[in-house]
Amino acid sequence: MPRRRVPRPRASRRGPFRRRAARRLAADLALLAMAAAFALPLAWVLLSAVDPGAGLRVRVPDGLTLDNFRAVLTPDITYTPLLNSLLLCGGGTALTVGCAALAAYPLSRFPSRLNRPFLLTILFATSLPITAIMVPVYALFVRVNLIDTLQGTVFFFAASQLPFAIWLMKNFMDSVPRELEEAAWTDGASAAQSLVRIVLPLMGPGLAVVTVFSFVMMWGNFFVPFMLLLSPDRMPASVSVNDFFGNRGMVAYGQLAAFSVLYSTPVILLYVLVARRLGGGFALGGAVKG
Repeated sequence: MPRRRVPRPRASRRGPFRRRAARRLAADLALLAMAAAFALPLAWVLLSAVDPGAGLRVRVPDGLTLDNFRAVLTPDITYTPLLNSLLLCGGGTALTVGCAALAAYPLSRFPSRLNRPFLLTILFATSLPITAIMVPVYALFVRVNLIDTLQGTVFFFAASQLPFAIWLMKNFMDSVPRELEEAAWTDGASAAQSLVRIVLPLMGPGLAVVTVFSFVMMWGNFFVPFMLLLSPDRMPASVSVNDFFGNRGMVAYGQLAAFSVLYSTPVILLYVLVARRLGGGFALGGAVKG
């Protein structure tokens, strides 16, 4: 008599799905917690800027007011520091981008045994803490009469951002086909002309990335201008924001938030201006015939 097969119980598939759903839920909760950690300070700044009774708590204001902005929109508090910041960071960014392009071009186009050691050396220079070199830099600036000058601070800003800017610039420059330059050289163009007319226009998104990164890092720097600039009328906005913290813990929170909104506006505008180039990619399709 043939044996009757006993059907085996199928393994439940709900277990793996439940574990996967639990992991997704945990990841979503962690991301929401991180988003809240970043959103709460921004919410405090925006709400306190229009709150007549702003404090440390994040709350919806009882009434909206622009008195905080009127109090800080003066030449001494906002206009002069912002102008100094634009001069320092704009000049430092232009100098950084120009020097980084000139330094990255031979590293990208002319292979050598010294390229890698040089790149590793400048990468090590980016890891040095700024506080460790400020004492010799201050002594040097005193000797060469660059202390308390905008141009001296611009030079140090550019020098401090140049190592990482060279790394970024070289990586973007490697993506530009060398065949385009060789065709230009055949037509009689020099290396400088091919760099300016071919390589740099094709790596527009790379230039935008280096520009925004350098400008943002300089814009938020407090320690360097605080050490190298002495005159109050030459202080940038990153240093003058310290004036809102009064004695005995008294802080004008509403005016501080309003100043923070104004202080963040140039960086946001810069990002909006270059956002199209950042997302445009390298438009090299059809440039080289395969």
